[in-house]
Amino acid sequence: MQIRNIAIIAHVDHGKTTLTNKLMQQTGMTASGVSMDSNVIELERGITIYSKNTSVMYNGVKINIVDTPGHADFGSEVERVLRSIDSVLLVVDAQEGPMPQTKFVLKKSLQLGLKPIVVINKIDKPAARVEWTLEKVYELFLDLGASNDQLNFTTIYAIARQGIAKRNMADQSDNLNPLLDVILEKVKPASSVKQAALPLRIQPFNLAYDNFIGRLAIGRIYEGMVKQADNVIIKKSDGEIRTGKIGKLFTFEGINRKEVKQAQAGDIVMIAGLPNIDIGETICLTADQETLPAILVDQPTISLNFLVNNSPFAGRDGKYVTSRQIKERLQKELEVNVGLKIDFTDGDYYKVYGRGELHIAILLENMRREGFELQVSQPTVIIKEENGVKLEPFEQVTIDVPQELSGVVIEKMAKRKGLMKEMNPEHAGVRMVFEIPARGFLGYGNEFMVDTRGQGIICTHMVGFKPHVGEIFKSELGSMVSMVSGKALAFSLWNFQARGTLYIGANTEVYEGMVIGNVAKGNDLEVNPVKGKQLTNMRASGTDEAIKLIPPYDITLERGLGIMKEDEYLEVTSKHIRLRKIYLTKNDRTKAGRIK
Repeated sequence: MQIRNIAIIAHVDHGKTTLTNKLMQQTGMTASGVSMDSNVIELERGITIYSKNTSVMYNGVKINIVDTPGHADFGSEVERVLRSIDSVLLVVDAQEGPMPQTKFVLKKSLQLGLKPIVVINKIDKPAARVEWTLEKVYELFLDLGASNDQLNFTTIYAIARQGIAKRNMADQSDNLNPLLDVILEKVKPASSVKQAALPLRIQPFNLAYDNFIGRLAIGRIYEGMVKQADNVIIKKSDGEIRTGKIGKLFTFEGINRKEVKQAQAGDIVMIAGLPNIDIGETICLTADQETLPAILVDQPTISLNFLVNNSPFAGRDGKYVTSRQIKERLQKELEVNVGLKIDFTDGDYYKVYGRGELHIAILLENMRREGFELQVSQPTVIIKEENGVKLEPFEQVTIDVPQELSGVVIEKMAKRKGLMKEMNPEHAGVRMVFEIPARGFLGYGNEFMVDTRGQGIICTHMVGFKPHVGEIFKSELGSMVSMVSGKALAFSLWNFQARGTLYIGANTEVYEGMVIGNVAKGNDLEVNPVKGKQLTNMRASGTDEAIKLIPPYDITLERGLGIMKEDEYLEVTSKHIRLRKIYLTKNDRTKAGRIK
């Protein structure tokens, strides 16, 4: 059986998963309404977080498809996948054109020598600019140093949501067959007779976990044939060798895994029975076989501490609250989340290293839904030193805003040491490209939403480590801190509204040291939110004002990680997300300030 291996890559929300879903439905691999995004958080947020494998059958050929994440925080997932496939479908929105993550994933593809098939999606949008988008894609290929062969790419025009693809804009089509035909024509077969006859070599590019059979390796068979119960050698790139035995063997059929007795060169398989297998290792039959080129995983850029929750409300909501339970859960996460690194050496907390705020927020969201209760410190960027030079991570930030709102964005980015690289007019405003230290960009997302009144689009990807830029002044707001415990009353909150933005509403339980809002003037303010109005028998129309509370600014995980300060913790439980001071009482905070 012939096999083709492809990955679908694109920027966030350009239609990767929608296209994959429609390909599966039209080839009869899944029913209508079944989505590749099976994780609850993925369905809620409408984004792909984990790369996933599927396969479709078309004209007797098996097409293995890997659907990849589009968000920069999960870029390491994309890089690993690209090593295991033979071509990519580069999906580009016909209105937005190439965006930052498009550039990132395309650059990796071209470096590996892959020849992409470009899919210009959403051509039915009223503001679609198909010719402009195609021109921008050509410019991007040239900027990234594409070869002449890579520049001679095939273009498909699609409306993924309706399951339509065509080779030319003027063509009539009601299905995705033109795209499938191009895949069979342009993507080389995954293996040859010669490769099938060679001794076995497999390289895992992803990991999964099953509660019954343990760690699973997802990899491509580059040479030979693998069978259940095969005794194998596992080789690392540094020369370390160990032995193992193939337990269960699965291939992909639609979104389901299918247990098989054997699989041939070119196929993508899932292997059980190798408990310590890692990404990039070579699974082979003899110790003298050459290892496959190593797969490098992007290093983390931020770190923060995970601690046991010790607030006055600790233990009310969670099922798993102890240090041991949190450690076991983090160790389990390391089985599959290769972009994560964790230092377990300190007994009081666990230092977690991640790829970005969203990367950490997804982990925390999964943990709180499972019943864990914990608190985390403010995220900080990882600073490195090479050859005596202090280095820090930098992000490339692309911002689309209406023309009249560009001034406030430029001002805020400049304060955070952001350097403008480009500024181009767009159909609905301007597109600006900045290079900014990740340290300066942390927490800006919340301000951006307010400054642009929800009309802006912001996208980022990491560009690497560059020399440290020194101190960055962020116009941070102060914190409004409760000085007592009890239930917050509307009368008190009504009086605090003029000082800043509230994070809580009336009748919310608070404790001493809990942060209930921010203060515009920048200094922390201690308040009593449980104080009620003094009642008397006297009434006067001039003094009895109606109490009107502005809806509170709800603290979500991403918002909390973005706005919290150095002397604060984010308390995360299954029912609540709260901000609190590390030291709850005024006296303790004063003492800590003196020591510091």
